[in-house]
Amino acid sequence: MRIRDHRADDEPEINLIPLIDVVLCLIIFFVITTTFDARSVLKLELPRADGEPAPAQSRALSVLVNADGRYFVGDREALRTDLASLKRTIAEVAGPDRDRGVLLRADARTPHQAVVTALDALGQLGFRNIAIATAPETAAAPAPRATGVAR
Repeated sequence: MRIRDHRADDEPEINLIPLIDVVLCLIIFFVITTTFDARSVLKLELPRADGEPAPAQSRALSVLVNADGRYFVGDREALRTDLASLKRTIAEVAGPDRDRGVLLRADARTPHQAVVTALDALGQLGFRNIAIATAPETAAAPAPRATGVAR
């Protein structure tokens, strides 16, 4: 006489609900962490200068050059560090308005060529109101300011 074992009829199954929960939490985590402000990552040490601060411009286009020579226009990063890529990024962010002011913020440790490339790209695109941000000579006031306007 053969006794049948009913446990063998139970087929194993994989419950996907916990896996879906984990994947959903990971997606939410990555979406939230990638939307942080890009400028909070940039640590700029502005060059020092004496002089009168220029009046702040509310609609000024912000061009940042970090210590590695990478460019950030507004809230977008230029894909490469060459002139054509920088001009394309500036044109996309600024649109057709070439009369608006530009605030160039370059790290004090930035290679001089990176600053010249940024100025060249802005000049070729037709921007004439360019200010270079500097930090005050004294360490008491850490807020950056624009000290000069190139026309």
